[in-house]
Amino acid sequence: MDPTTSSTYVYGRSAAVDHLDDWDLLPSVSAGSLSQEVFYEDRVAEDKSKFKSKLVSAWNSVKYGWSLKQKSKFNKSSPLIMLGKTYNLKDSGDRERFRRSFASFLWLTYRRGFPQLPGSSLTTDSGWGCVLRTGQMLLAQGLIIHLMPADWTWPVRYSAAKDDLDLLRPAADWTAGEVGSKRGRKLSVGSLLDRPMEATHRRVVSWFADHPAAPFGIHKLVELGRSSGKKAGNWYGPSIVAHILKKAVAASVDLPNLVIYVAQDCTIYLQDVRGLCERPLPQSWKSVIVLVPVRLGGQELNPSYIPCVKKLLMLQCCIGIIGGKPKHSLFFIGFQDDHLLYLDPHYCQPAVNIKKDNFPLESFHCKHPRKMAFSRMDPSCTIGFYAKDQNEFELMCAAVNEAVSTSAETYPMFIFSEEKRRDVEDESINSSITCIQRNKELNEDGDSMDEFVLI
Repeated sequence: MDPTTSSTYVYGRSAAVDHLDDWDLLPSVSAGSLSQEVFYEDRVAEDKSKFKSKLVSAWNSVKYGWSLKQKSKFNKSSPLIMLGKTYNLKDSGDRERFRRSFASFLWLTYRRGFPQLPGSSLTTDSGWGCVLRTGQMLLAQGLIIHLMPADWTWPVRYSAAKDDLDLLRPAADWTAGEVGSKRGRKLSVGSLLDRPMEATHRRVVSWFADHPAAPFGIHKLVELGRSSGKKAGNWYGPSIVAHILKKAVAASVDLPNLVIYVAQDCTIYLQDVRGLCERPLPQSWKSVIVLVPVRLGGQELNPSYIPCVKKLLMLQCCIGIIGGKPKHSLFFIGFQDDHLLYLDPHYCQPAVNIKKDNFPLESFHCKHPRKMAFSRMDPSCTIGFYAKDQNEFELMCAAVNEAVSTSAETYPMFIFSEEKRRDVEDESINSSITCIQRNKELNEDGDSMDEFVLI
């Protein structure tokens, strides 16, 4: 069900008001009876629209509200790659490190029951906001790397993940794992060194809260998307979301030392990036998140790009991919063999009140790894990278440039240029960036949930 194609969604001024303005021009003899009749009809139509809007929201809440805990099978003989780190699943220590690292990603999903979104009566993003959510997850990963120590993991008990990974080791080993994780949690959370990190962790989560005041929440992203002709209930493509994230970070007062650069025309213009990051001495170079919207084929993924995608996910500077399969956005964070590892936003949860002290964090983390075949990947995506300082940026450019050269036999995924883009200030969605946007018809409709169920 696609809310964007339904007449049930009413934005802005109501039809009733428009009609009443017109009735001022009618003769006074008939104005009273006619205006009452039309007002009544418009009131009925508006009530029907509100009812249908609530019905759509309720249906999406049910549709995406089920907890799907199907198992994902992982090959013990093949390495598992996750954003620059390699895990050997034969080794129990590596398995535990993988579980901890995976559970530490911020998992941002559909929510329901939050304040109305700007310009609409919607109180949920179920059924249409998945690309915004995957964009949030990519930005969240960049912020975790930006603000937290290297190799930080969320100090929680990980025993809940055994439902998905119990094929990897004997059941007896899980008991020992649970005991060890409980002990580790008591030591880490109770330690003085961990408390500041937990406070920062909570602060980052609060920035993505489903509240109008949150700098990177769904309300803020929808508001920023209106300048690009988007509104609540619309489909947002990966490239448009990249520009929305850039605007959100630029408007935030919490991150003065971080900028986002969005590549144009599949090209990273190095002078433009340096212009964003350089500051007069003694101030240091700003950290940067580089987002590269690309399209890796026509209607389907060109298999020639798969080795390149793998190489990019093997880089430590990579912070993930806003992508998915047709009609279904996912956040890609790694791979094993010919399958992508991902976080899925298509699970509708109640909104969390982050103003409460010690608000629950469990719904912002996922303990159930999922994977899908590369062949099902939608060709439209946005790839993210992070560099903390100038030295890391130069190293990032060298590593990424080497990785994308893998696709040179067909056509490079994207390129680097030492030049400055002439119209760098023009970020209109009508520019040539539209050539890599997701096709308009790829909205969330039909059997998108069926595909999710059948994984």
